[in-house]
Amino acid sequence: MLRNIPFPVLPAPPSWYPGHMTQFTRMLPTILRRTDVVLELRDARLPLTSINRNFEGALHKWRLERAGPKLASGLHSVVTNKTLAARTYGATCERIVVFNKRDLVSEWGIEPFRKAMANKYPDQTVFFASWNHRQDVKRLSNLLVALDLMIGMVDMCETDIAKQSPHAPEMNVLVVGMPNVGKSTLLNALRSTGISGPTAKALRTSAQPGMTRALSTRLKLCEDPLVYSFDSPGVMLPFLGRGDRGAERGVKLALIAGIKEGLYDTESLAAYLLYRFNILDPMAPAYLTLLPEGAQPTADIYEFLDTLARRLSMIKRGGIPDQTRAAVWFVNWWREQGSRLSASAPLLAGNSLLSDTSYTQRRGWGFDFEWSVERSEMENYDEKVIQRKMENCIEVFEAEAKQEEEEGETVSSTQEKKKAREHLITKRMARSKARLAARKGNS
Repeated sequence: MLRNIPFPVLPAPPSWYPGHMTQFTRMLPTILRRTDVVLELRDARLPLTSINRNFEGALHKWRLERAGPKLASGLHSVVTNKTLAARTYGATCERIVVFNKRDLVSEWGIEPFRKAMANKYPDQTVFFASWNHRQDVKRLSNLLVALDLMIGMVDMCETDIAKQSPHAPEMNVLVVGMPNVGKSTLLNALRSTGISGPTAKALRTSAQPGMTRALSTRLKLCEDPLVYSFDSPGVMLPFLGRGDRGAERGVKLALIAGIKEGLYDTESLAAYLLYRFNILDPMAPAYLTLLPEGAQPTADIYEFLDTLARRLSMIKRGGIPDQTRAAVWFVNWWREQGSRLSASAPLLAGNSLLSDTSYTQRRGWGFDFEWSVERSEMENYDEKVIQRKMENCIEVFEAEAKQEEEEGETVSSTQEKKKAREHLITKRMARSKARLAARKGNS
């Protein structure tokens, strides 16, 4: 049983923001004018890290414009009945946050998380799915054409989103999100479900980020009622942040292959992965299945990679374990199998009967939630306690994000210099125009 799980030393995050991401971000407000529903995809393992704050301003403005002047004045606080708002003002403006890969997080945390999101983000509808489960795709397809939206949850209703806007004979859906969260795979699955008969795969998919580089043509998702969709390029954050926050954010996104391969050394990814496995289950972390029988949990990445390399017979000349090869193998194993195995982590680590009243456990859900469970909380450790812990984590996340924005940590020094240069060029052009106008006036 690990009681002390130190945070690993992580490298500064790299910058990866290709030009097509900038182009789409600039186009987004225009695209939203012909959008009725936004499907924002996130990775269930990184429910907070995979939030793209670049979209928030454009989405907020979209809802204000769609809602109408009366409702707009109230949107600065909370809109508690989005469906009523859409009916009243004759425009659909729904935002559904879809958490993909639900089978890669512990089931015991999904409902508390859903309720925590409903309390903290009441203007969003949360949906969990896994695209390799056909039933999940069917449920999402039904949601788009036959379910009403309630705060933070999906509830069966008699209304139909695509039919509730009397001014639109069809509904347009825009899919947005970080790179490699499964947007193209989702749309292919929805087309296959919503259109009868054989349906050709409309979009190319890849395990590498950046496959989709431009807005797709309109794709038909359903024939009755008519539902169309656009696929969009995955958009990374222009700057991942400074210090430990930025370093951890970058490593998390690299682990889910959201950042271009090769921008990180694999040993750093393996070190963070080991840390997270230990947080999820400090008694019997999932990686123990890879090690020789009788092996104990460890927080030492070098000791772990040494043991794993020997177990896999990855030996260099002189009998030295090849830790680099072992790290690559470990990360790939997690992506292919280990995530699902770690999702079986128990609610508590099996020490609820310890007599030490000062004893606490570090627990986690996915890679974004981490909290302490006091000995006094262990006997009544239920969904309500977990929901409260998750809400506290969300509050901390929002406070840190606000602090980063206020301190200018969302913009790199390179971006600051670029903006200053553009501002200087703009001022020079304005002066040149003013001098030219003055000369014409004198003549």
